[in-house]
This record gives sequence, structure tokens and C-alpha cells, in this order.
Amino acid sequence: MSTGIIVAIVVVAVIVVAVLLFAMTRGRRAAAERRRERMLARRREEAATEHRQVAETRSGRAEEAEHRARVASALAERERAEAQLHEETARAHELGLADDELMDDEADPRGETEREAVDERDTVAARRQDADR
Repeated sequence: MSTGIIVAIVVVAVIVVAVLLFAMTRGRRAAAERRRERMLARRREEAATEHRQVAETRSGRAEEAEHRARVASALAERERAEAQLHEETARAHELGLADDELMDDEADPRGETEREAVDERDTVAARRQDADR
């Protein structure tokens, strides 16, 4: 019977060692899986942060471009209004309604009316302001 007990002890020991090895292997796999999950979560967060930063930068550039477009549109409207003013002034001259301005031009050796000089200064100032932006 002592041989039977020894065989039983060896069998139990082998079973215990096999169970321990199985548990350790399973534990290592679970630990490796948790590590992979943590790494994946970290990479996800990094990717999301990077995309958010890019989105924020592009949004800022878009707002800046929209602002420049609004300024350009306002300048275009101003140019149209000035063109329309000059067209109306031309019509007034054609109809003889602005002869008094022509008479004032004789006093100015350059032939430039006061209003045209002011308009020109305003236009130059607006262009300088836009160039500074």
C-alpha cells in the first residue's frame, strides 16, 4: 500500500502542478489582455486628442478666413457704392446739374474737387487698414 500511496501522492502532485500551471497561464493571458486594453484605451485617447487639436486649429483658420471674407465683402460693397456715386456725379454733369462744382474747379489748379480728394483719402486709408490686417 505504500506504493499505492506514493502513486496517489505523485498523481495528486502532478494534478496540482498542472492546475497551477493552467491557472498561471490563464492569469498571464488575462494580464496581457488587460495590458492590451489599457494600451488601446491610451492610444484611443491620444488619437481623439490629436483630432480635437487639428479640428480646433482648422476651426480657428476657418473663422479667420470668414472674417477676411467679410472684410473683403465690405470693401467690395464700398467700392460699388463709390462707383455708383461717381456714376451719379457723371449723370449730374451730363444733365448740367453740377455746373457749380465745375466752377469751383477753376479755383483748384489740380482740377480735383474737395469731395473727390476726401473720397481718395478715405479709400487709401481703408486699403492701408486692410493691409495691416
